[in-house]
Amino acid sequence: MTFQRARTEEQREIRRRAILDTASAMLGEMPVAAVTLNELSRRVGLAKPNVLRYFESREAVLLELLNRFLEEWLAELSGELAAGVDAQGPMDERATAVAAVLGRSLAERPVLCDLFGAQGSVLEHNVSVEVVAHYKRVSLERLTTMTTLLREHLPELGDNATFFSLQAMLTAGILAAYSTPPASLRAAYEAEPELARFHPEPGPYLEQALTATLLGALPRP
Repeated sequence: MTFQRARTEEQREIRRRAILDTASAMLGEMPVAAVTLNELSRRVGLAKPNVLRYFESREAVLLELLNRFLEEWLAELSGELAAGVDAQGPMDERATAVAAVLGRSLAERPVLCDLFGAQGSVLEHNVSVEVVAHYKRVSLERLTTMTTLLREHLPELGDNATFFSLQAMLTAGILAAYSTPPASLRAAYEAEPELARFHPEPGPYLEQALTATLLGALPRP
């Protein structure tokens, strides 16, 4: 892909979308840590300084993608919860169903989980105050959306819906760091299967962890 110089706002927006779409495709092939600005520039067909005209750093690109993926996930999660939770069921059954839906939904989105895991330690570094503040403002909107969804199915959560929403994202991000072990560790797991306890399956582990957290956040009888 090659571009002529962008002269209009529409052309600049096309460049931005191309950079984001290319970075998104890269995340389908490699972990967040392997995405470099040099390779992104090469794939998108722009010189590195030109990419930096649209995004101030690699981290700024990935933060914007995180917000995009989070928005898409929450839009799909609404339907998944509606289909998977019996609105007439008792509180504990609804809580278990909500945790199961969340666990499956997050496990099916490893790129989103990888970005969650890299957020605090990587993505929020090497960006300006303006970029990180914008990201946090949008994140607050996403958090409000998620807490609203949870309260629709578990109104008993009350203010704890915010705590649980954050905990679900943090848990998914932490798990992502363990879900793709390096070759040496995979070999160790194969040689000593007992060690594989440190390599949990994302779906079942997330469901169990989120169930425990959610039940603990609900009011006691």
